[in-house]
Amino acid sequence: MKPKTFARLAVDLAMALLLPCLMAYLLVGETAHEWLGAGMFGLFALHHALNAHWHGSLFKGRYTLLRTVQALLDALLLAAMLSLTLSGMALSRVVFRFIPIAGGTGFARTLHMLASYWGFVLMSLHLGTHWGVVLAAIRSGFGLQGACPARAWALRGLTALLCTVGLYAFAKNGIASYLFCRARFVFFDPGQPLALFFAEYLGMMCLFAVLGHWAARLLARRPGSKGRPHNGMGI
Repeated sequence: MKPKTFARLAVDLAMALLLPCLMAYLLVGETAHEWLGAGMFGLFALHHALNAHWHGSLFKGRYTLLRTVQALLDALLLAAMLSLTLSGMALSRVVFRFIPIAGGTGFARTLHMLASYWGFVLMSLHLGTHWGVVLAAIRSGFGLQGACPARAWALRGLTALLCTVGLYAFAKNGIASYLFCRARFVFFDPGQPLALFFAEYLGMMCLFAVLGHWAARLLARRPGSKGRPHNGMGI
């Protein structure tokens, strides 16, 4: 595996692992949450640097329906990440406390909640729309070339299980109420084991990634498409 490809995969994996940790705000503690958030922003900036060619290709080539949807998804994800960073700085009591920001904490708190949950959904969808590229890099890097029916069915079974857990967790935790601002505060069960919380959010990540993957495959088959998802890594 080329060093740059390895770096991209390592950064993407680190971001995927950090995502459920950031959602466990009250379970990991405010200080840890702030440092993890700063780390996520650093990884996000590094991800952009490693995929700089994507920015240069934005105004090149033909835009199919799939590529248009991917670009829109990337733009929304960028907006969510910037909103998270700015609102996080305004609310910070540890990492960014040296920044003199007075007032506006009510708006910043609402914005942070909205951007957190939309960012979670958008990042999971983004991963799914580019899953073919990620999977190809993993296969190449770890020598997993060639068909293996047993491995394929095992992965499908695991994916189905995670999606079932994710659908249950989405309904149980009332995630829709946070996405559409029907709730102003996030409810956490203080007695919930951290491992169970991570399992639920991993399931929801898998659920949205699968939805993104299949949506990309369907859009790629539309008339005028090239027959496969756009290969740019995007955001």
